[in-house]
Amino acid sequence: MAKVTITQVKSTIDRPKTQKLTIQALGLGKINKSVSVEYTPQIAGMVRKVHNLVEVKDFQ
Repeated sequence: MAKVTITQVKSTIDRPKTQKLTIQALGLGKINKSVSVEYTPQIAGMVRKVHNLVEVKDFQ
């Protein structure tokens, strides 16, 4: 699997609880915080759920 960098670019204020919990599960929580993870189907589903709050880049 490929590695990707996920960066939170928007706040979770006034977002549904499920999106807040998904952001926490990804290891994020503050704007401009980044994590590098394996791009598995589970991570892809989480990213799809919060696509408006995060930015995904390929890990080089």
